[in-house]
Amino acid sequence: KDVSVEEARKCKQAYYATISFVDAQVGRLLDALEEADLMEKTVIVFWSDHGYFLGEKGLWYKRKAFERSARMPLIIAAPGLSKDVATQKPVELLDLYPTLAELCGLDAPRNLEGASLRPLLADPKTKTWIKPAVTQVWHNRKSWGYSLRTERYRYTEWLQGKAGRELYDHANDPEEINNLADQDQHAVLIAALSKQLQPFVRLKLEKRPK
Repeated sequence: KDVSVEEARKCKQAYYATISFVDAQVGRLLDALEEADLMEKTVIVFWSDHGYFLGEKGLWYKRKAFERSARMPLIIAAPGLSKDVATQKPVELLDLYPTLAELCGLDAPRNLEGASLRPLLADPKTKTWIKPAVTQVWHNRKSWGYSLRTERYRYTEWLQGKAGRELYDHANDPEEINNLADQDQHAVLIAALSKQLQPFVRLKLEKRPK
């Protein structure tokens, strides 16, 4: 609250400095793999915690249901995989365990909630990958919500819709500026996304409003 322009600049400078430092350490790790001739024998996964606000939308830090806060970098390199390709399909950190298991020739437990990313690693545009990514935000009993990200839309419900809904079309609004949730022409879409979101809403009763 009441962050000055100079304070905001210092915060951003410090944040970018941490990114540069991490980049340098990752470079040292990759150099070591190359020097040991292990690059073609190693599965490499680069990821981070979820995103960060640095004043955008007037917000700071984490625990928001917007794209900037929910998303994270994810790079996977392994022997036999395509190089220098990307996908726009939504994935989750839950998917890393089964992915690593499959890439290493191991059997993952069948009760995992995630799914192996191997189909996407083989074909980034595959139409068989339709699993959404889900984010939970919890501040207190009267302030929590779940956000569902499909390939095109982000749909968020606060208190299961009782405290509001948000719908953003990433094909036309990647910065999530225009909330379409109150527009009648999207009622059918919202109903479908809400139904898709419901199985993921598992907040314990003691954390819900009384």
